Amino acid sequence: MSSEGSSGLSVLADAGAPQELVLTEAAQTFLAGLERRLRPQRLALLAAREERQRDFDRGLLPDFPAESEAIRLDPTWRVHPAPSDLQDRRVEITGPVDRKMVINALNSGAQTYMADFEDANSPTWENCVDGQRNLMDAVRRTISLSRAGKEYRLRSDPATLLVRPRGWHLEEKHVLVDGHPMSASLFDFGLFVFHNASALLDMGTGPYLYLPKLEGRLEARLWATACELAEEELGLPGACIRTTVLVENILAAFEMDEILFEMRERCVGLNAGRWDYLFSIIRKFRSRPDFVLPDRAAITMAVPFMRAYTDLLVHTCHRRGAHAIGGMAAFVPNRSDPEGTRLALRKVSEDKVREVRQGFDGTWVAHPDLVGTAGSVFQKALGGRPHQLESTRDDVRVGAEQLLDVASTPGRVTRRGIETNVSVGVRYLDSWLGGQGAVAIDNLMEDAATAEISRSQIWQWRRHARLDDRITQLAMDRLGENPARRRALELFAEVALGPQYVEFLTIPGYSTLP
Repeated sequence: MSSEGSSGLSVLADAGAPQELVLTEAAQTFLAGLERRLRPQRLALLAAREERQRDFDRGLLPDFPAESEAIRLDPTWRVHPAPSDLQDRRVEITGPVDRKMVINALNSGAQTYMADFEDANSPTWENCVDGQRNLMDAVRRTISLSRAGKEYRLRSDPATLLVRPRGWHLEEKHVLVDGHPMSASLFDFGLFVFHNASALLDMGTGPYLYLPKLEGRLEARLWATACELAEEELGLPGACIRTTVLVENILAAFEMDEILFEMRERCVGLNAGRWDYLFSIIRKFRSRPDFVLPDRAAITMAVPFMRAYTDLLVHTCHRRGAHAIGGMAAFVPNRSDPEGTRLALRKVSEDKVREVRQGFDGTWVAHPDLVGTAGSVFQKALGGRPHQLESTRDDVRVGAEQLLDVASTPGRVTRRGIETNVSVGVRYLDSWLGGQGAVAIDNLMEDAATAEISRSQIWQWRRHARLDDRITQLAMDRLGENPARRRALELFAEVALGPQYVEFLTIPGYSTLP
């Protein structure tokens, strides 16, 4: 299907009735306006990313930017206070935007739910359109589902909704504006605020976003501009669109103050996106043998460079009055293995104790059964307080050397680590190509971020760690015994074994999705 409205926006696919509801003529006009206004800046920022990568490939390393030093040194500025329903974020549940997940997450007992169009979503056209429809119904409290004789409906006190659009580097191939694919970020963001911002404000909440994959302050500035344009076009109150930024890129870690400053009327917090952060270190410094990381299982949050990153995030946030949100608890409880589940929940609890002691105000979980475990840790530590913004962590002293101290990470590359990366990477891609973006594998919730680590480590190890290709091939051969996984194996080989590093596996993978 291909249709073009008076806005100059062309839709190249058909998702049926939900599409008619979501992509109205007025919505298309709004999307086209956002894309036209912001495309030049977005493309310029993506070109700047490529130029900076060439610097890293030549051996340069990042540092705190001198040109924005005055922002970092100025102790007087703070972000605007969070709205009332974002004051308590002790447990945030995340997940894709399919109808059952939206209902279960909003009913989970977590304080907030991040509806994810990015890493937990396989961006088929149907998933993206249905996800927008599901959020429209959820906002209006009309969402329901009947499946296998079971009814799913919202409770009277659902979690506060936040939405994560796709990153600046991604395009929505099914939508053209003036003949060019539209920014996937603006597509997801634009439809959400167009259909829901006013309704949310009328209910006493607001349009709240989680912003992914930012690499610095200028990319934050572009988001601030997008929010301002949307508010003006839709007649919304100024700065009603509030944001939390994921610090999930090593370059963003050097500009946390600046990111908050660029969005200080809007930004209410930063999140420690641990898995994408690890992926970014491999990706950015892929040409350097001194940045080879050991098995993923050996890279805990206690290793020096991860501890430095999270300590700096808490210190920066609380110094500026912003919330600091901790990383993902990815364990998936297995009710057929009560002893294994008990041990895993103990590890989850220990991880959350570490976060609350560092000063985090809340944390992420990937499964409703983890809400109670994580919540009890923060409840015990915080008591009746919704956060611990008063913990400014003035003891933190983190410089570039600490953020880049990968070499001191204990551990090594093992056969088991190789086999695990191949297994997780291929099995995840098999599900992703089949339209499922969040997948339980070996009792862990895997998404695009963890798949990126898996394939990137294989690429890094083959280049710098004298990886025995026979181990990788044997692991792939075992998975290849299932002929249905052929597409996943081919994609994994392209992004893990190819001579040139592919920046994001989702880009070549997306070309094959419907």
